[in-house]
Amino acid sequence: MAGKLKVTLVKSTIGAIPKHRATVEALGLRKLHKTVEMPDNAAVRGMIDQVKHLVKVEEI
Repeated sequence: MAGKLKVTLVKSTIGAIPKHRATVEALGLRKLHKTVEMPDNAAVRGMIDQVKHLVKVEEI
């Protein structure tokens, strides 16, 4: 775990619980199909694991 992750929002947060909405927002994802690059560390992995049903993750 030293590289980067490409995280893309693939499902809307409209029906999601507020905690998951906040996690997606904290990842920097605001609109559908937008992508952000995040460092590959335990904190980011935990956030992604919480909303894995809403995002797509690729290792760079």
